[in-house]
Amino acid sequence: MSLTEYLSKMKGGAKSPPAGPVSELLWSGCGAAIGIGLCAYLSSHYFEPRDLSLLIGSFGASAVLVYAAIKSPLAQPRNLVGGHVLSGLAGVACYRLFGDTIWLAAAMAVSLAIVLMLITKTLHPPGGATALIAVIGGAKVHGLGFLYAFLPAGAGAVILLIVALAVNNLSKNRRYPEYWV
Repeated sequence: MSLTEYLSKMKGGAKSPPAGPVSELLWSGCGAAIGIGLCAYLSSHYFEPRDLSLLIGSFGASAVLVYAAIKSPLAQPRNLVGGHVLSGLAGVACYRLFGDTIWLAAAMAVSLAIVLMLITKTLHPPGGATALIAVIGGAKVHGLGFLYAFLPAGAGAVILLIVALAVNNLSKNRRYPEYWV
């Protein structure tokens, strides 16, 4: 393949999909507000006073998937919960092994998280951020150790899932999940 052919592939070629109907915008926004709001509320009122957390940045990306891209394989319950837990475990393990060299720990955490999610069929792109947060999240996150994979990563994912089940199925035109396992 020539350089010109290679570069021409980057132009794309398909037409951008149309915007969704207003009802989809409202359901997606409502679900995200409730899911993230609930995690944030519980975190600030119950978990943070106990030096724990229930809110991590990767949940923002998870909210996009489970409230707005509900038919995506990446948004299904197995992927949401499994992807966060496995990625959290990978991130903590890599921080413990390579934490003296943060750039290496970060690279290995995301890489291992991707491989684990692919092997277990739990690919959830926000999981890459969950693994990275385990490495760069600071003393509070590092102090959690492997608990980080379950609290906040797993527990927060379960809360997002419960809200997704409730909100996404209120509309007669939406159905979530597509499958469980």
